[in-house]
Amino acid sequence: MGIVKIDDDLHEEARRASTVMCRSINAQAEYWMTIGMLAEAHPTLSFNELVAMRLAAAQVRATERAAA
Repeated sequence: MGIVKIDDDLHEEARRASTVMCRSINAQAEYWMTIGMLAEAHPTLSFNELVAMRLAAAQVRATERAAA
């Protein structure tokens, strides 16, 4: 584990996003880094496909919820 220096404005964006996404600031930054790394490794996949890939790897069954 190490320390990563990021721009103050980006840190503020991560703080705001973490509140909305119910994550810690560190978890939000890690999520963004992971998605970015996957996007570089799989440039033809969409964001939704990358998330679906991560869910499948974690053996999470993502199902559609019926509209109320």
